[in-house]
Amino acid sequence: MAIKQPKQETEQKPGKQFAIAGIDGTFFILIMVLLTFGLIMLFSASYPNAQHFKDNSFFYISKQLVFAVLGLIAMAVLSFVNYRILKILAIPFFALSMVLLVLVLILPSTDSIKRWIYVAGQQFQPSEFMKLGIILMFALLIERFASHENISLLTMGRVRQYSSKMKTFRYGVLPFALVLGAVCVLMMLQPHLSGTILMFSIGVVMMLVGGTKLRWFIVLGITGIVGVGGVIWVKGIAYMVKRFEGWINPFSDPRGDTMQTMQSLLTIGSGGLFGRGLGQSTQKFMYLPEPQNDFIFAVVCEELGLVGAAMVIILFVLFIWRGFTIAVKAPDKFGMMVAVGITAQIGFQALLNIAVVTNTIPNTGIALPFFSYGGTALFMTLAQMGIVLNISRQSRT
Repeated sequence: MAIKQPKQETEQKPGKQFAIAGIDGTFFILIMVLLTFGLIMLFSASYPNAQHFKDNSFFYISKQLVFAVLGLIAMAVLSFVNYRILKILAIPFFALSMVLLVLVLILPSTDSIKRWIYVAGQQFQPSEFMKLGIILMFALLIERFASHENISLLTMGRVRQYSSKMKTFRYGVLPFALVLGAVCVLMMLQPHLSGTILMFSIGVVMMLVGGTKLRWFIVLGITGIVGVGGVIWVKGIAYMVKRFEGWINPFSDPRGDTMQTMQSLLTIGSGGLFGRGLGQSTQKFMYLPEPQNDFIFAVVCEELGLVGAAMVIILFVLFIWRGFTIAVKAPDKFGMMVAVGITAQIGFQALLNIAVVTNTIPNTGIALPFFSYGGTALFMTLAQMGIVLNISRQSRT
C-alpha cells in the first residue's frame, strides 16, 4: 500500500527588507545622512555672514537646529500616524495653502518680491505648504478617478491594461489643469519662477504615474507656455531677456545682475577634485552672496571638491530610488501617489538648485533640500519624510 507523502510547502515567503522599528531602514538612514551633512555644510557656509551681519557666528545654524529638532519630532509622529487620515485633510490643507498664497500678495512687503508672510517677527513661505498641498490634492483626485484595476497585471505572460477615468480629458486632465493652473498663476504673481516650475513638474509626474495619457500633456504644455508668456508680458519682457542674457554670459555684469552666478562658478572652480577642506572656503567671506541659501552647493564644491559634490548628488539619487521603491510597495493608490509626489518634489528641487548653481539653467532662486537655510522649508521637508516613512511601515511585502 502506497504511503502518502506530506504536502510540501508551496507558498513563497515574502522577501526580507532592511527595516528599523517597522519603517524602511535605508530611506531613514538616507534622510539622517542628508540632514546631518546639510547642517554641517550650513554652519560652514553661514558663519562668516552670520558674524558680519548678525554679530553671532551661530545665528543661522542655531535657528536651523531648532527647526531640525521640531522637524524630527514631526517626522517621528507622522511615521506612526496612519497616512490615510490625509485623505480627509487633503482638501482643507490645500484650501488653506491657497489662502496663504493669496494673502502673501495682499500683505505689505519690504520689496517687489512677495514670497514671505511675517508673523511676530518671524517669516515663512506659503509656497512650502503648497508643495504638500498640491501633492495631497492630486493624490486624492487620482485615487478617485483611477481604480485599482488601472494597475497593470501580469496575467498568462501578458500585461493587461484596464480602463480608467484618468485616460479621459474630463477626469484625467481638466481637474488637474484647473488646480495646477490656479497655483501656478499665484506663484508667478509673487513672482516665484522656480517655485512655479517645481509645482508644475510635481503635477506632471503625478499625472503620468496616475494614468493620464501622454497626448494630453501637449494641451497642458501649450496652456503653460501661454500662461507663462502672459505673466512675462505683464511683468515685463525686458526683465526676462536680462535674465537670459545673464545666463548666456555670466561674466557680463560682475558688479550687478550676474555677480551671484559669476561668483558661484568661481567658487565651484576653485574647489578642484578634492576641495580646499571642510570649513576652508574663501568665497563665503563676502564674495559669494547668500552662501547659506540657494548657493550652498557652490560652497560644498569649493570645500569638498568634485568628490564631495558627487557624494551629494549620489545621496539624492539614492533618496529618489528608495522613495519610488516605497511608492511601488504602497498598500493603496493614495499612498503610492503621495510617496511619488513627495519624492519627485525633493528630486526636482535638488536638480533645479544644482542646475542654477552650475549655470545650467538661468538663476531662478531655489533652495537645496536639507542643506539651504530656511526653517519652514526644513520643517515641512522632515514632516513629509514622516509621511513617506509611515507609507513604508504599511507597505506590501
